Amino acid sequence: MPNSNLWAATLSLVLIHEETGCRQSALHAARLLDHLCDLEIDDETRQLCERASLRLGDPEKVHACAA
Repeated sequence: MPNSNLWAATLSLVLIHEETGCRQSALHAARLLDHLCDLEIDDETRQLCERASLRLGDPEKVHACAA
């Protein structure tokens, strides 16, 4: 199971992106989610992380306040 600090950092970046629309936070979160997928996690969580990573890394999804 991945380190809880890694999960916390990923969640923090996702929340920053959701609140501010910060594209950098979305890209960093997507990268961390990809990394989590490479670690020992259950299949359901891996699929959830993969879907979230794809959404966050999609350049078409731009928030109105994108920095």
